[in-house]
Amino acid sequence: MFQKITLLALVITAVSCQKKESVEKDKIKIADWLIGNWENTSPDGVLTENWQKLNDSTFSASSYFIKGKDTLHFESIVLAQLGETLTYKATVKGQNDDKPVSFPSTSESDKQLVFENPKHDYPQKITYTKGANNTLTAEISGNLNGKPSSEKFVMTKK
Repeated sequence: MFQKITLLALVITAVSCQKKESVEKDKIKIADWLIGNWENTSPDGVLTENWQKLNDSTFSASSYFIKGKDTLHFESIVLAQLGETLTYKATVKGQNDDKPVSFPSTSESDKQLVFENPKHDYPQKITYTKGANNTLTAEISGNLNGKPSSEKFVMTKK
């Protein structure tokens, strides 16, 4: 009898551990709606973000702003699930010695992702919101030179 109880306890433990790992691995799936090519065209230029899935726990993106023939901004982004936390790592060419800045998620849903790093100079908060008609709004916000600031970029899936 003791052997049966021990075996049952081991099976239950193994199943519950597998289920937890599965939930943790699947957390990034909530961000699947980011995958694709997004674009915003304005008189100031063209903002493009191209998101792709690298594997079951990592997405990557390149974000760039072009005016005419000049690239005014280029950023590499990695969205990775580290344990139970989604982390947005941005590397902006010419900033922070070209090293990534991490923004752990503070909120995730099937329509919005929020990442925050209160120690970063600007932005301290990055929000992606899924909109209607294949739109995506990326917003950066925080304190810039001691004053609250925010910028929104509405992009359409191409």
